[in-house]
Amino acid sequence: MSKKLNVGVVGIGRLGSLYARYFLGRISNASLVAIAEINDATMESFVKDHSVPKSYRNYQDLVRDQEVDAVVIVTPTSSHREISIAAAEAGKAVFCEKPLSISIEDSLAIKEAVDRTGVFYHLGFMRRFDKGYAAARKKIDEGAIGTPVVFKATSRDPFRPSLEYLDPKHSGGLLTDMGIHDMDLARWLMGEVSSVYSIGDVLAYPEMKPIGDVDNAITTLKFASGALGVVDLSRSAIFGYDIRTEILGTKGTLQVGYLRETPLMVLTKEGVTHDTVPYFMERFGQSYVDQLQNFVDHVLRGNPPSITCDDGIAALRISLAATQSLHEKRPVSLA
Repeated sequence: MSKKLNVGVVGIGRLGSLYARYFLGRISNASLVAIAEINDATMESFVKDHSVPKSYRNYQDLVRDQEVDAVVIVTPTSSHREISIAAAEAGKAVFCEKPLSISIEDSLAIKEAVDRTGVFYHLGFMRRFDKGYAAARKKIDEGAIGTPVVFKATSRDPFRPSLEYLDPKHSGGLLTDMGIHDMDLARWLMGEVSSVYSIGDVLAYPEMKPIGDVDNAITTLKFASGALGVVDLSRSAIFGYDIRTEILGTKGTLQVGYLRETPLMVLTKEGVTHDTVPYFMERFGQSYVDQLQNFVDHVLRGNPPSITCDDGIAALRISLAATQSLHEKRPVSLA
């Protein structure tokens, strides 16, 4: 492949700055040619530390830049609709971080723009690119565990993000912002979800109550196949970053994930100890790189996106139904 994809990154926050740095050297056949960031101090700091040809305060200027082939959106979820539509209408290939949006209405508007313009649009569910989850999907497809009948997923953060980030008006709330990864994996590994039932509360961070979200929740899933599932989410796993999934089949079981980061256990008379995974980049750092490489490769080769708007809408429907169930304290059907 001789051609390079010229990339502009919108949003240089915690994750966006990582993506931008990846395009400065870790992603083959791609070049970072521009960034857009509304926070002047954040943008100036990134430009000072890295060689970026162009920087804009407004995403509209980046989207209009004729040198930019592809737009990578790493902004608050509530802004995905307007940036996605603007990029699509400008004819740019788009990579958008999950979730697609915080509402089905906004998601359908994005899909309409993508379908109308015919642009390449990849949604960022990076766990699908993790070696463990990818291997589990392959094993299921090969029939190694027979028919999958039970899905169990755990996602636990070691601490909560800022209250500004957690505000459901921006993030969609725990079951959408955090839980959507597990909802996507559930349908990717098990098939479509037919109904959900959630319980949750503010159990660790009382300061979260005014924003209207919970810090711990459990959602049960019923799949269209009749299979069962459960997802437990927590912002308060103080011991480390804990991401695990189990798929029980009629002929065997798959377990994905790990808590011990270093392959070392210390055994003394005082007890047995080991370290834990600190946070998401230590666990999924390579997956983020691999998904961006997949995005670039598919754009340049003319292949369809690996993860589409339809995938984003389907996962969001599950997360929103789970959120509705949480607030209404009843099972919710996705029919």
